[in-house]
Amino acid sequence: MKVFRLDDLDAERAANQGAYLRFLREPHMSAGLYALQAGQSDPQQPHEQDEVYVVVSGRASITVGEETTTVARGSVVYVPARTPHRFHHISEDLRVLVVFSPPEP
Repeated sequence: MKVFRLDDLDAERAANQGAYLRFLREPHMSAGLYALQAGQSDPQQPHEQDEVYVVVSGRASITVGEETTTVARGSVVYVPARTPHRFHHISEDLRVLVVFSPPEP
């Protein structure tokens, strides 16, 4: 069993001065913590993997393909592989748990 605490992961991510911290990589999936500050731009490009976002805290809009919605704590978003997507209009600092399948490289 592996157990992680979001506060510890966020501290490690911040200490490494990055928006993303991958904390788990297994043969069929990987997981990370993604953080964007209020007003920040999301620079990500489409991925080769399916992914699921679980919003841990914050508030923003997300566009996946041609659809846009508002997300906040508790929102879960599925993004199919190779689909353009990005967070925008980030009004509260955003922390998002990200699960990729298959695992990201």
